Amino acid sequence: MVASSSARHLARALLAVAALAAPSHGVHAQEWATKMFSATSHNFGTVAKGSKTEFRFTFRNLYKEDLHVVGVRTSCGCTSPEITKRDLKTHETSDVIAKFNTRTFLGQHGATLTVTFDKPFYAEVQLRVAGNIRGDVTFDPPFVDLGNVDLGKGAARSVRVTHVGATPWEIKDVRSVNPNFEVQLSKPTHTGSQSIYDLSLKLKPETPAGYVKGQLILVTNDPKAAQIPMDVEGRVVAEVTVSPQLLALGSVQPGRAVTKNVVVRANRPFCVTGVSCADGCLTCPTKEAAATVHVLPVTFQAGEATGKIERQLRISTDLGEGAVPSVTVQATVEAIPEPQASASLTPANGPTATLP
Repeated sequence: MVASSSARHLARALLAVAALAAPSHGVHAQEWATKMFSATSHNFGTVAKGSKTEFRFTFRNLYKEDLHVVGVRTSCGCTSPEITKRDLKTHETSDVIAKFNTRTFLGQHGATLTVTFDKPFYAEVQLRVAGNIRGDVTFDPPFVDLGNVDLGKGAARSVRVTHVGATPWEIKDVRSVNPNFEVQLSKPTHTGSQSIYDLSLKLKPETPAGYVKGQLILVTNDPKAAQIPMDVEGRVVAEVTVSPQLLALGSVQPGRAVTKNVVVRANRPFCVTGVSCADGCLTCPTKEAAATVHVLPVTFQAGEATGKIERQLRISTDLGEGAVPSVTVQATVEAIPEPQASASLTPANGPTATLP
């Protein structure tokens, strides 16, 4: 009897340990993964047939443990998903890009995108998208593609907007929140079954270097679809470019240092004559030899004070003052706790969050 009782206690103890070690697949066990996403749903609204229609679901590793994304699947061919980065360390970010298939689908459609993680624990997060693809409105080309624009020169592109239908259709206004866009709309050409507009967008010469991504909103007289978006994409390139312009160093323990590279490129050989920041916490060697590409190791020395820091790193060259865009450097100074032996996640900025 004693032996039998001991065996039962041992079996129960082993089951309890197994239950703690194995991740649960219930709703509550998925919350650690869902918390990483800034949004889990998006409505594209009403969009034109063939238009470029995308949305980025951004997620950030909030935990000390490394993160790995197995993949993402879609419930509908109307939406194609892709992941920009599958392995993330603490504070690193990635995107699930949802691409609405406006070329082969028409009408109201929606999809559920299921993102699967296997590290540090198994979890699935569902993202939902929806939208209405109009077959009677088309853009040619499907979006405003600025391409690469030289800094200070500006650019101009045109898109033809066509509406097919017997009902009179008008674009009453074109709106954008980007102050660097100037838009002109031609007078419409109306036929028995079509209304045609030529839309011209000018990017102002004073637009700063970097990526240009925005939307134009076409305001129409159609009560069923009063607003139709048109995407704008491009990049303003300086004579000298820096990659990345946002240098994310992640978490750094007090008193420690971390080094990451930035790459400086130009269309002709140049020298790096100096690197500086406001308080000297960022250091980098100069490059006296002339070259078209320089790889600069930037070192951040953390102090004893904890918290988020952001500094501007200014790079001087022999090409003249202001030729190189400044680099924004971000880091979080914090004491990272030791790894947990139990089935738990360690938030990078808080106490241990144990899975149920």
